[in-house]
Amino acid sequence: MNPTNDRELRGELIAKAERAVKRYSDYRYVVNSQSSKIKYKVILTKIGWTCSCPDHKFRGVKCKHIYAVEFSRAVRETVKEEVVIQPISQLVCRYCNSEHIVKKAIRRNKLYNIQRYLCKDCGKRFSFNIGFEKMRAPPDAITSAMQLYFTGESFRNVMRFLELRGIKVSHVAVYKWIRKYVTLMQSYVEKIKLPSLGNAWRTDELYVKFRGNMKYMYAIMDDETRYWIAQQVAGTKYTADIRPLFRKAKEITGRRPTVLISDGAPNYKSAFMDEFATLKHPKSRHIQHIRLQGDRNNNKMERLNGEVRDREKVIRGLKKVNTSVLPGYQLYHNFLRPHEGIGGLTPPEKCGIKIEGENKWMTIIQNARKSSPD
Repeated sequence: MNPTNDRELRGELIAKAERAVKRYSDYRYVVNSQSSKIKYKVILTKIGWTCSCPDHKFRGVKCKHIYAVEFSRAVRETVKEEVVIQPISQLVCRYCNSEHIVKKAIRRNKLYNIQRYLCKDCGKRFSFNIGFEKMRAPPDAITSAMQLYFTGESFRNVMRFLELRGIKVSHVAVYKWIRKYVTLMQSYVEKIKLPSLGNAWRTDELYVKFRGNMKYMYAIMDDETRYWIAQQVAGTKYTADIRPLFRKAKEITGRRPTVLISDGAPNYKSAFMDEFATLKHPKSRHIQHIRLQGDRNNNKMERLNGEVRDREKVIRGLKKVNTSVLPGYQLYHNFLRPHEGIGGLTPPEKCGIKIEGENKWMTIIQNARKSSPD
């Protein structure tokens, strides 16, 4: 970014100064004044960047503070890390990683066939079925069933879809697939480092029925990337201990947020003080004054709650607290569902995590199985 005018030059100098540009999210910054202790708010709106400084407010020009933010964002993009999760290669030996393999016979199952291979270097025979060992149905049918279920179909509707493909399984089998692979994938994705998670997090609760009994699902999400970090089911709204939720969010991300946005429930404040509040720099700030309009709203969390509510309506309530549906939908929300609010990307892609392969369910399952100690 080469400066072309005086304001741009000063903006670059501000950006290079230590702690002069403080980032709360991709859309909200605080920039220090060059000549005083005043701090100016730079916010991205539908019409572009706005700044609270007099130069932008009264002259309507692009001020040095906006240039400082743009320069800071450009530098951040150049140093942005990226994690790539690739499908497991089927072109090397499972035992010695040799590329000298040839097809050797076919193992015939009731529902599908599996190609077997021979390694010319180590002499061992093997097949590629990582993550789907001893499964009667083919991997693409299982992943299709998971996609259908988490996009809104019931277990029985998924069963009927599989019947059209000549795969006859019960709706209970579909449920067991969901339970098995959600557990496998969940333990894997929680260990993935999130390179570019935002500094502002949002949290909210949603009432959910479990066999007719009202409970609350608490969730915490990154404001910038919409990555659903963690969740917790509790029995009450205002008095539930949600410190485990905040503690788990810290364990998954390896840090605490600069800003936490929530409603005025007292248990959010107490959990924030115990888990996120600190005297060290940068200090975490808790925003509880939420409005329906303006920059202090919780609309993104309400959108997440709406997604879960739509899923719950299809299955007419959940059966047990430790169900696979909620963590499974968290996986789908994060890794499989594109979000228009972040340019059609998934939250991990916005964070710098790229999942390759035509079937992303299969890519994650294969890598989860490979990294599993079992």
